[in-house]
Amino acid sequence: MDRQVADHSESRFAAYVQALTSVMGHAHRSAALKDYCVGLLAAEGRKSVEPIAAVTAPAKVSAQHQKLLHFVANGTWSDKQVLAKVREFVLPTIERYGPIEAWTIDDTSFPKKGSHSVGAHHQYCGELGKQANCQVVVTLSLANHHASLPIGYQLYLPEAWTEDAARRKETRIPDSVYFKTKPQMALEQIQAACEAKVPRGVALMDSAYGSDTSLRNGMRTLELRYVVGIWSHVKVQAVGTAGERGPRSSVKDLALRLPHHAWRTITWREGTNDVLRSRFSRVRVHASPTRGRRGQPEETLLIEWPEEETEPTKYWLSNLDEKTPFRRLVDLAKLRWRIERDYLDLKQEIGLGHYEGRGWPGFHHHGTLCIAAYGFLISEQGTIPPSGTRSSRRLTMPAIPENYRPRGAPNPTRTPRSKFDCDAA
Repeated sequence: MDRQVADHSESRFAAYVQALTSVMGHAHRSAALKDYCVGLLAAEGRKSVEPIAAVTAPAKVSAQHQKLLHFVANGTWSDKQVLAKVREFVLPTIERYGPIEAWTIDDTSFPKKGSHSVGAHHQYCGELGKQANCQVVVTLSLANHHASLPIGYQLYLPEAWTEDAARRKETRIPDSVYFKTKPQMALEQIQAACEAKVPRGVALMDSAYGSDTSLRNGMRTLELRYVVGIWSHVKVQAVGTAGERGPRSSVKDLALRLPHHAWRTITWREGTNDVLRSRFSRVRVHASPTRGRRGQPEETLLIEWPEEETEPTKYWLSNLDEKTPFRRLVDLAKLRWRIERDYLDLKQEIGLGHYEGRGWPGFHHHGTLCIAAYGFLISEQGTIPPSGTRSSRRLTMPAIPENYRPRGAPNPTRTPRSKFDCDAA
């Protein structure tokens, strides 16, 4: 039975690679695509080009290294087209467990020691939780409670990079790329998803994005629903039951004025070992930044204030229908955990941050191929019966030479690898 399962997995992987190759322009790229994805799934430790070459061609590592390096660093294939094909292939698996519920905007960072890798700059690094030298990528993912999949992935380029002609040339940054804020990049990815007629979900994002008025206005123009985090100092006007507006104040000040009966304890997820609950309140508000401005729609301000905290901890604005059930509103706001899980798995299991090249094309090609490998794992989860063994590694991999060690790597030790869990907790 195990051999039969493995054979079916191999045949599905072959079909997946063929589907992706169809948008790469040349059939001869199929072997390199397959090897790179297999290496991302199979290599232990760092998943840069050389360890991938050792996994996929142990008898001719040097030649394989050069082939894969050319494929990822210099290939002229389109990241956009490959990501669209991944989405086309994987989305039916995700939707078997329910419709797409969310479009999640986020960014993820990769700490860097040097300043020569494209986009590397001293900026806020989410992975480290502080200012540090790093690269930052803005992403858009589709999600429901079963799984999520990144469909947009682009490096944020600080102004110091966009204005440096020498570094642009050295790292092959396209002429069409110029400075954009992260919220501007997010809106472009959302617009592209709308144009591609991707199944719509409620847009979710943290306060770094949700506090941006232009981004919220852009989503309303696209008739996109959202539940977005905002900073505590964002100002709003509470709306009374008769439509009257209260004084303009920060959402924190508004929350602190709410009576005790305005708060309600809500459970939004019940896992195997834990129950996630907290205390919430919601208020209808106007969030227009211009005093006296009319025509802005009312929105819902959602506030979280855990019992053990001395003040509210999180705030969201939502343009969902006023009659949306309270628990559903909280559930959507909290669904952002999916993207955090995505990037934990993409970094730890697939090697998303392991690319060692410096150029713009290779950086994005590596990210695209990591998402492609991850997408295949998501599609494979759909083939496992509920009682079956869950495993993220079901392909037959060639053995690494016993004495092989990538240049500069420590003596390799095999570490436990967490299994993917794409079911809602």
